[in-house]
Amino acid sequence: MRRFYILLLAAVLALPAQAERIKDLASIAGVRQNQLVGYGIVVGLDGTGDQTTQTPFTVQSFTAMLQQMGVNLPAGTSLQLKNVAAVMVTASLPPFAQPGQTIDITVSSMGNAKSLRGGTLLMAPLKGADGQVYAMAQGNVLVGGVGATAPGAVAVVNHLSVGKIPAGATVERAVATNLGENNQIRLELVQTDFGMAAKLAQTINEHFGPDVATALDGRVVRVRTPAGSDQRVAFLGILENLDVERSTGLAAKIIMNARTGSVVMNKEVRLDECAISHGNLSVNISTDPVVSQPAPFSTGQTVVTNQTNIEIKKDPGKIVQLGKGANLADVVKALNAIGASPQDLLSILQAMKAAGSLRAELEII
Repeated sequence: MRRFYILLLAAVLALPAQAERIKDLASIAGVRQNQLVGYGIVVGLDGTGDQTTQTPFTVQSFTAMLQQMGVNLPAGTSLQLKNVAAVMVTASLPPFAQPGQTIDITVSSMGNAKSLRGGTLLMAPLKGADGQVYAMAQGNVLVGGVGATAPGAVAVVNHLSVGKIPAGATVERAVATNLGENNQIRLELVQTDFGMAAKLAQTINEHFGPDVATALDGRVVRVRTPAGSDQRVAFLGILENLDVERSTGLAAKIIMNARTGSVVMNKEVRLDECAISHGNLSVNISTDPVVSQPAPFSTGQTVVTNQTNIEIKKDPGKIVQLGKGANLADVVKALNAIGASPQDLLSILQAMKAAGSLRAELEII
């Protein structure tokens, strides 16, 4: 029987409230990367380029490039290019990038080239979503080679149809960013959380003064900024590094990979009373109260805690009992003891969710 693995996203026991920086919780609206894409030609390959009979666009692109350089081929010329490959060039334009700065690019073969190693990308314009050219790319393509990590190890061949060119593109146009328009910005939380939005606005107001930040909804917080650009930049530098205590709990969620059987759960996952039967394994989980008495003549108080007892048996027909309010530790131990396959685990979780016993959102990827 195939085994699956349970990956814990959070600790079993609830941790005290932790502080996180605003820059880790939210981003400033409009301050983001922009994707660029372009089409180009890689030359100088060692016979590993496109097979032109199967990729006619490579020949068309090469012929058009020669015509722009004043080289006109006779009509009906059949080119058999082995050292040329048609590629797509992609890059991310960082926020506030200015003309003259360089960015890294990725070159990917779009034909049937065997390898881009040793090739040179000819000048290719990179365009944004608006069709405007924002950068020009050119340079030597770097592709991982063949190697072994230790003597006697089996050589591993890396992916040869994709390469990188560090600082391979030069920015030609800046993206307009209206930072602080009308002397205000909008902070957008990474995850929608009304409690966190209110806490974030409260933290900003406690540091900068009342009515500086206003929570508009569970995702957006509006912040008033100084009028001057230098003062605004200093203001944002301080704001991004403010610590916000995460006092609200996360939404209970379970993510399962149906192909590998991996399961990720956070500590908020809870179960109501339910029974699970699988194969010849049985797991009984019970909770007993443990009373701790203070020392004689001391000022201490009697403390009652719950101790979870887990008993695993091999007995056909037995049932896995999960007590009401079982926590994540109980769930993990019980599922591991069952030894279900990924398909069985998926069926179990779906059935528990349908029965209303699983108090969590179940997402399957």
